Amino acid sequence: MTRLDRTLAALRQSGRSGLVTYFAAGDPDPAACLELLRGLGAAGADVIELGMPFSDPVADGPVLQQANVRALAGGQTLRRTLALVRDFREADAHTPVVLMGYLNPILRRGVDGFIEDAAAAGVDGLIIIDLPLEHADEIGGAARAHGLHLLRMSAPTSENARLAGLLRDASGFVYHIMLAGTTGADLPDERRIAQDLERLRSHTRLPVAAGFGVRSPDEARLVARHADLVVVGSRLAQVLAEQGVAGALDEVRGLAAALRRRGAAA
Repeated sequence: MTRLDRTLAALRQSGRSGLVTYFAAGDPDPAACLELLRGLGAAGADVIELGMPFSDPVADGPVLQQANVRALAGGQTLRRTLALVRDFREADAHTPVVLMGYLNPILRRGVDGFIEDAAAAGVDGLIIIDLPLEHADEIGGAARAHGLHLLRMSAPTSENARLAGLLRDASGFVYHIMLAGTTGADLPDERRIAQDLERLRSHTRLPVAAGFGVRSPDEARLVARHADLVVVGSRLAQVLAEQGVAGALDEVRGLAAALRRRGAAA
């Protein structure tokens, strides 16, 4: 079992939903980002989702776009992102790290070399936002060969036939985007979230992570009633920009406490 597999199994056994925290690699600067990463596990993050900065992050709202801008302005590259993971692993060998980003930088680096280097650095999974299903076999095969999960994404607009194809070779967990829009938009009402995740579960037995729109501990608890993992990104990036590493870690503690509170996933 991989780090991610063990974490998901432990969460299922405990009966609670896990917290996935998203930050852009290199934001606000490489040293502060490493300090942040090293504090996330102790603060309560069950899985770290680390963004690979890109110049055209079309799925991201204004907050995460600015995080990408700051990271790129500071010289963050794909090579430096993998180096950041390696440095993080010197202090934390247990918290799973999932890289999230876009296909273009991976193609420029070379798929096989990137996958091999990511596995060696201590990455556990990949989310490639704009990877077409029809072209996923090459990356999926390379990821499996190196013990990485290529995590699949679904959306409220995903048709049943499309979901069947998306989830055919899925592993790890499924990342469900709760809204048809960019990150940071308003959370849908709970009834819609419940309906969408119930439909998704009819196609897979994998744990389901739900993200896009969670801004507070109360919203995290609401989503946790229906999802195995709750993803928080824009809110954390905003707090990091305004309050620094200490503020961001405090925000993670508050979110984690909400999910650990009795009845959070009931």
